[in-house]
Amino acid sequence: MINPNYYPWGYDSDNGPEQWHKNYPIAKGRHQSPIEINNKEVHYDRSLLPWFASYDPGAAKTILNNGKTCRIVFDDSFDRSVLRGGPLPGVYRLRQLHFHWGSSDDHGSEHVVNGVRYAGELHLLHWNPKYSNYLDAVRRTDGIAVLAIFLQVGKTPKPEMKRILEEINAIKTKGKEAPFPNFDPSILFPKSRDYWTYHGSFTTPPCEECITWIILREPIIVSSDQMAKLRSLSKNAENEPDLPLVDNWRPTQPRYFRMVSASFL
Repeated sequence: MINPNYYPWGYDSDNGPEQWHKNYPIAKGRHQSPIEINNKEVHYDRSLLPWFASYDPGAAKTILNNGKTCRIVFDDSFDRSVLRGGPLPGVYRLRQLHFHWGSSDDHGSEHVVNGVRYAGELHLLHWNPKYSNYLDAVRRTDGIAVLAIFLQVGKTPKPEMKRILEEINAIKTKGKEAPFPNFDPSILFPKSRDYWTYHGSFTTPPCEECITWIILREPIIVSSDQMAKLRSLSKNAENEPDLPLVDNWRPTQPRYFRMVSASFL
């Protein structure tokens, strides 16, 4: 597996998604993410089960700015925060969550639904503990499960986002990390548990094709101010020029022959 730190990558024209395949050939693979979800091509699967998340707030460790996103890291040394059910064959451990967003409110999500691109997208990344560790899981087709939630700008923002955004000032620049204890990410879930699912890849290099995607149909509402707070992060370190961290999303990839299934009619 190629170490993504070995070949620097980003979202600019010289190192962005169009260039990734030069150093990470799998980025041109046939199971890449994100994709466009089109109702006409979605298959309703009555056998899909409801999904369940049981997260231990004590597993939350830190929040950080890695120059590419805002990430919250969780303790995944045992099954303390897990996702199960839905299309998954077993229990998956929560490892981290992170966001993708645009330079304005009219774009920023990675997946697109019937031509609509949302203001942002939240990814909760889990791995299959039947493998010895996370790096081993990443090499397996059933190694990773990502729960994706769209962020939609509206009038009644979800108050639960506040806790995350309050910490933004502490991690303004690349490389900054702050303690982030006692947080249960399930407070961010929308009411509906309806979802689409398909097999795909990481949306960042090396773009390994090991992900069972569970994409929630119902977005959560955020305010324009909250999105602006994410955009106030810098993709550069403290001693470098301030460059806003924006448009950290990958364009949609060809679906090829893959089936997208829905848990709802």
